[in-house]
Amino acid sequence: MFKLKDYQDKALVTLDAFFRRLRMAGLEAAWQTYAPVQEKSGQTWQAEYDANALGDVPAVCVRIPTGGGKTFLAAHAVARVGKSYCDTDAPVALWLVPSDAIRSQTLASLSTPRHPCREAMTEYFGERVRVCALDELATVGRHEVGNSAIIVVATIQSFSITDKTKRNVYFFDESLAPHFQALTPQQEAKLDKVTEADIAAQPYLTAADIGKVKASLANWLTLHQPIVVVDEAHNNRTDLAFRTLRNLHPACLIEMTATPVSGSNVLFHVGAQALAREDMIKLPIVLMEHPTGWKDAVRDAVLTRDRLEVLAAKEPDYIRPVLLFQAEPTNSEATVEKLLEHLTSADGEKLDRNQIAIATGDQKELDGIVLADPACAIRYVITVEALKEGWDCPFAYVLCGLQDMKSSKDVEQILGRVLRMPYARPRSQPEMGKAYAHMISNVTARVADQLADRLVKNMGFEAYEAALAIAPTQSALPLLDGSSHHQTSPAEAVISLPVTPTQPIPDALRECIEIRPTTNGATAIVRGELTGAVEDFLLTACKGAKQQDVVKEAIERERTRQAALLAPSARGEHFAPLPQLCLDWDGEVQPVEKRLLSELGEFDLFREPMNLAGFTIRESGTTFEIDVEGGKVVYQATDSGQLHLSEIAAHASDNDLVRWLDRECRQIDVGQAVLIKWLLALVRHLIADRSLTLTALVRAKYPLAEAVRREIERRRQVAVKAGFQKSLPGFLAAPRLEESFRYAFTFHPNHYPARPPFYSGRYHFQHHYYPVIHDLREKRNDGQLTEEFQCARAIDMHRQIKHWVRNVEKEDRFSFWLPTSKDYFYPDFVCELTDGRMLVIEYKGAHLLSDPETKEKNQVGHQWEQSSGGRCLFLMAMAEDEQGRDVSQQIENKLNW
Repeated sequence: MFKLKDYQDKALVTLDAFFRRLRMAGLEAAWQTYAPVQEKSGQTWQAEYDANALGDVPAVCVRIPTGGGKTFLAAHAVARVGKSYCDTDAPVALWLVPSDAIRSQTLASLSTPRHPCREAMTEYFGERVRVCALDELATVGRHEVGNSAIIVVATIQSFSITDKTKRNVYFFDESLAPHFQALTPQQEAKLDKVTEADIAAQPYLTAADIGKVKASLANWLTLHQPIVVVDEAHNNRTDLAFRTLRNLHPACLIEMTATPVSGSNVLFHVGAQALAREDMIKLPIVLMEHPTGWKDAVRDAVLTRDRLEVLAAKEPDYIRPVLLFQAEPTNSEATVEKLLEHLTSADGEKLDRNQIAIATGDQKELDGIVLADPACAIRYVITVEALKEGWDCPFAYVLCGLQDMKSSKDVEQILGRVLRMPYARPRSQPEMGKAYAHMISNVTARVADQLADRLVKNMGFEAYEAALAIAPTQSALPLLDGSSHHQTSPAEAVISLPVTPTQPIPDALRECIEIRPTTNGATAIVRGELTGAVEDFLLTACKGAKQQDVVKEAIERERTRQAALLAPSARGEHFAPLPQLCLDWDGEVQPVEKRLLSELGEFDLFREPMNLAGFTIRESGTTFEIDVEGGKVVYQATDSGQLHLSEIAAHASDNDLVRWLDRECRQIDVGQAVLIKWLLALVRHLIADRSLTLTALVRAKYPLAEAVRREIERRRQVAVKAGFQKSLPGFLAAPRLEESFRYAFTFHPNHYPARPPFYSGRYHFQHHYYPVIHDLREKRNDGQLTEEFQCARAIDMHRQIKHWVRNVEKEDRFSFWLPTSKDYFYPDFVCELTDGRMLVIEYKGAHLLSDPETKEKNQVGHQWEQSSGGRCLFLMAMAEDEQGRDVSQQIENKLNW
């Protein structure tokens, strides 16, 4: 089964936690708890929730870059949100896509056995899942609703219209009538009624039908308050689209996109580097610019593909690299016809026509072709505007763009095909893990700049990721003809100016600035650092604020590019490994990981008396409330409280409820037999000692499961804390094995899980290992320097620091951590010293020094230091210590200690 990637799992955890919090504390509190922090010009803030789209209906966005598996993620999200927010394991979902082509692909992905998206749904629902198009919804029986998950895939255009008599989705359909029997007044109030306009559009309706509930597809969806998933959501954020969604009364809206627009409530955001860490996309993009003509670009692109096919033969999996050509439109120099003639002619590339497919609006030679089939001969695909929407090919490796980057609107769509990694796994040949682009150059700016701009604005990359993603060189991959070209220097910046500077270049800058006039302004070539003096000179040529903003953006992009390429990690330098804390466990040295932490405490569910503190049920009228540790969840009951349904004998037995709880609350460190025994005792305690009826527990089974999970975790933490403190003196840093640490963590050059906001202050850090710095603000909102910035600056300026890293919290695969009795903790700064030692710094404000967690972190850090044999140092730093020393003095004292 296709497993969730790390970033996909984190996205689902965030969605799940947000909707659980929403149920207990409301939309505003849930948003404030989980919405990400944003940053600009050194100021940080948390965006306010935008309710303009759907009002009280929660609408959140998940931002995943192109190639990140948004459909697979959404397939998991439907089941997760169905449980956490809609209290059902058989949800109804409306899955909206931007086109018929993508609708067909999505239907196939969710319906085809053994497809990862289908398996994602069967993981939760088994075979109790029905995927259908809108016109198939009438075949869904009443008995399936509530027993099977029902996923309806449609385009937003199927619903978006001002006149409902012109869309089939709003028509009366007799076959749907059984679904609208025995409706409550509350349900009827939300549904469309038959009008005179409907009678005019559907003659079989009569005047007697006016005012009756319309048995329509739209009303069916409204009746069941679907979870709405919107794919490529940036295409569907119109007033008409939102009015349409509001009329459907959805339970919630989950948007999936790489490029959210204004008004999107981005709850979770992951960068392209996260995809690269999980081998989902090919990076970097090896960019080869061709200013001499399109035939040269075609020649080198063909040679690149040929070279890749030779390397692909060494891979254990079958890969046939495919080259995508983006030809020019009609009446241009490199049209489809001229390109095809050049590729197949004796004077051109002499390619076999059977290996070439043309995919345009008029020629559809890819239809019915399975490119991944080893029997398929296709190695070249020619398109113009864009490939057929929804088309995918795991073997696309090379893009040859013959259009001007400024005029082409679809290069990012085609590039997106090239970025996807074959089978989403690493390749044994390093060149097979990269993408390749041969592009025609223009006279106004470098193609690398334009391509980076597309990656950021249209494909979900961060600016620094785009800078790292593009390797602007003429020959990063040796071609079969042995040709090679000059490589671009990362210290040379190319900046487009809207006008040509009239004032002379200052003498102090003559050696580093060259101005080349163009038809639309000028191009500035800057060699060396983009200093403030350089920026001031370039800005003086601009008359208005808009022109200056354009130049400032270009300068900032170049600074980002230079920082990305000149960082130690980008230069191939290695960060020394750090030993992990280990424990001699049953005669074997093992790292103190979460699994071992649990065993340290001899966790036993039955150690404490039966109790589920904070869990209560109160029923009143048509609602009932459930408290879970003080968090109130309000349920709209479909039956009346006056019927005292919780006093009626449940159709399920206590054993049925326990078996269901066992599935929902399964624990990796608790045997199933033990868990079932404890759950049965707990349920009987709630009934006998707490006077809660079995029916009430069954009706509240989802919040009950949440309360059970919390209670199990509480009991585990009590046991772990006792065992942790008892075992701490025996912790030791991993011993050396030959010349390396046996159990060690190493910062990977390409695996830094930084999340925005990134550092953007004026101080230029010289020794940070990576090109960006995670979550570091230079100034507070009141203009004062932050304490953590002052600590980072002190580290960077110290003469004994070789490299340092701003450690990223809650990233146990890619960040350095030390164990605590509660979980892992991630020290703020990790430093490699010039003498080979390692220094780890945890910074704390003075008000936190007496906190028990801080004391435990300090205790663990010093245990790691003491057991390392002098190789490692740990410092709990603060603005000023008890001796009156500032951060710089504290670091100096620790290094010379």
